[in-house]
Amino acid sequence: MAHPTVAAQLVEMLRDAGVERIYGVVGDSLNPVVDAVRHTAGIEWVHVSNEEGGAFAAAAEAQVTGKLAVCAGSCGPGNTHLLQGLFDAHRSGAPVLAIASHIQSQEIGMAFFQETHPERMFQECSYWCEVMTPKQMPHALRVAVQTAVGKRGVSVVVLPGDLAAEESGGPTVPTAMVTTPSPVRPAAGQVQALADAINAARTVTLFCGAGCAGAHDEVMELAGTVLSPVGHALGGKEVIQYDNPYDVGMNGLLGYGAAHKATHEADLLVLLGTDFPYTNFLPQARTAQVDADASHLGRRTPLEVAVHGDVGETIRALLPLLERKTDRTFLDAMLRDHAHALEKVVDAYTRKVEKMRPIHPEYVAAQLDELAADDAVFTVDTGMCNVWAARYLSPNGRRRVIGSFRHGSMANALPHAVGAQFADRGRQVVSMSGDGGLAMLLGELITVRLHRLPVKIVLFNNASLGMVKLEMMVDGIPDFETDHEPTDFAAIAAGVGIPSYRVEDPAQVRETLVRGLAEPGPVLMEFVTDANALSIPPAITGEQVRGFATTATKMVLGGGVGKMVDLARANLRNVPRP
Repeated sequence: MAHPTVAAQLVEMLRDAGVERIYGVVGDSLNPVVDAVRHTAGIEWVHVSNEEGGAFAAAAEAQVTGKLAVCAGSCGPGNTHLLQGLFDAHRSGAPVLAIASHIQSQEIGMAFFQETHPERMFQECSYWCEVMTPKQMPHALRVAVQTAVGKRGVSVVVLPGDLAAEESGGPTVPTAMVTTPSPVRPAAGQVQALADAINAARTVTLFCGAGCAGAHDEVMELAGTVLSPVGHALGGKEVIQYDNPYDVGMNGLLGYGAAHKATHEADLLVLLGTDFPYTNFLPQARTAQVDADASHLGRRTPLEVAVHGDVGETIRALLPLLERKTDRTFLDAMLRDHAHALEKVVDAYTRKVEKMRPIHPEYVAAQLDELAADDAVFTVDTGMCNVWAARYLSPNGRRRVIGSFRHGSMANALPHAVGAQFADRGRQVVSMSGDGGLAMLLGELITVRLHRLPVKIVLFNNASLGMVKLEMMVDGIPDFETDHEPTDFAAIAAGVGIPSYRVEDPAQVRETLVRGLAEPGPVLMEFVTDANALSIPPAITGEQVRGFATTATKMVLGGGVGKMVDLARANLRNVPRP
């Protein structure tokens, strides 16, 4: 009995694994796979303008749904375009499978047209990357899918185009698969060691990352038991900042408030579900860490206690072993410092800001936060848009904030929005794009229009690479080649059929956002913003300050805080009056 082709079996198995679409650009060595999609009900091909955009889209879909997402690239350049988005997916812990088609098998190693070595090229951005032969189907694909899902990262199937059209190695046999990894339960001895360290410490600070997802209530109970300030990394903002009476803000390059001070002045810092990479923002002492990925433990700082376990599971095991602390002095001091730090800078972004030209980007971000849906998905470009998202978007447990927070790629916001919107066409998806990022993958505007995706693109156009300018100024280097000619992106969007608005008058910001967010389909809202609205981290060296001062002719310290100042004021109610 004849077996299905490799391509047909691959597509059928992906569909049966819950995959609803494949993002890519058709053609060449991918043709057998694309044709198999055409013949298979329940799965679609999503044409994108660049394979990089397709990989970003798959990464966002996987992060929004928690399920496997798929992208594809044809041999040679199609493969290399995938790299950027796959690095982002892998570092973000997004379960993504990439189909990297290859040149014809008989030509491999012969310097043939468009030849690369994808089995080598994708090794650094995947957990599994192998050349698949017909006889290995369907076994190898099951391994690839299970690896991506189980390890929360990328698998790459390398498939020569001629082999995709050959008969597979056997029939598809239904096989049970784990689609959601089980929580890692920590060893009892590790939990006891953490409890002993916390009980021995007079003051404790919790610093939380994306690994706290699903453990918000547990973290709050722990903070209340040990009277700990709670700071967060950017990846932890959406899962830990809301309904948090212990919040002291964010540490790191985009940080604000008292998080940096709290992490350095506590007797014990407890890192919860974070692989926070900026070692210079950590005290490098007096630290415990809890993480479901054992490879993260001690990677950023020396540890007194290391716990391999899911954050929620660990805290539930930990709480019965803790002695309840009664001295609120440290916590209350950090809450006061946090509120004071925010109060000092908030006036710069609220006084007459609705009348100032160029438009303050903080004002746009604050209005967007107020007007966007309570369950909106925000996709955020790398650069200054990260700053505005970190400081102005208010999490509530239902909103999502997705960005290239670990890979730091430009141009991610719009293709991320494509994937997030495909995951749920009825959910509001807002791309917070910078002009540099949008320009880099401008073709994805065509993708949005082609598929009639109701993405709302909020463009911060300062005709500058703002974050690069800031980096230069902090280092004492005059900014050079960071600015470019003003571009009317609204006109470009209109040219591809997307309704658009260009706003230069701050008095029109709110009404434009109201109108644009209410549009039934895609819309681009371009705001011409102040290129000199810069932000610096909460703690920098004296040398950096001097460098910044020698080159800056205009700067605003702190970077704005939006509704975070309201949260800080509310949390002060928990501080007993003297």
